[in-house]
Amino acid sequence: MTRSDLERAAFGDTPGARDLPAAEDARDHWLRAVTLGGQGRYAAARAELEQLHRLDPDPVLASLAASTEASLLRQLGWHALASTHDGRALALLGAPAVAIADASVQARCDALTGLAADALGCGRFALGFRLLERCGALADQPDPAVWRQRIRWNWVSAEMSLASGDAAGGRRHAAAALDLAADCESIRHQVKSELLLAAAESAGPDPTAATGPARRVLARCAEHGLVPLEWAASMLLGGVQPSAEANDVRDRCESRIAAWGGRFREL
Repeated sequence: MTRSDLERAAFGDTPGARDLPAAEDARDHWLRAVTLGGQGRYAAARAELEQLHRLDPDPVLASLAASTEASLLRQLGWHALASTHDGRALALLGAPAVAIADASVQARCDALTGLAADALGCGRFALGFRLLERCGALADQPDPAVWRQRIRWNWVSAEMSLASGDAAGGRRHAAAALDLAADCESIRHQVKSELLLAAAESAGPDPTAATGPARRVLARCAEHGLVPLEWAASMLLGGVQPSAEANDVRDRCESRIAAWGGRFREL
């Protein structure tokens, strides 16, 4: 594999790649951390971020790394702890960029959507919506470099809508995320977008409508080694259509995540 393969693994068509190239600089460590986190290899992802920080990265990359640390915690239910890293990610960027194409815009969007997701996990809906409004103004612009940020904004908007009882809004944002993801190369973003759409369907008048998309997510996760998303899909499927199959997938994913350094927060 080449260095360009790190981009493909983190944000492209090989999210389950195992034989990743060694990192040559701080950005490589970040790409490796993103890939490993998507696979559920939490200890390895954290080790990459530790290596990154030792290289004294520039503020934008340091901010992206902090947002990634937050994401690793949030996937396991540690939203309050994640918020400290997302807050640091935003603080590292200083005052908002004047130029809309400034490199910090992507990192700022990541920090703001992360903070909104943290607020949601802590039950602070009003704060979450305010943070999404701030991020939306940055993400809603034609720069193709913010494709990932536009998708993430719709993810968290869908989650906020569903949590606040707006099933129609949740479905609208999930569908928008899926449409945007269809135009990108990132399988992980495509899969998570369909998972959000399944969640929105489960909140509708016929929860069993989530079964089809949830099963498609399970199949793609198994194909590409996306264990955290596979776990989430198994939980959703088990909720709308309880089965031994869903429980088996859930248990297998939990065992792998624990073996790879992930610890779920007990609710």
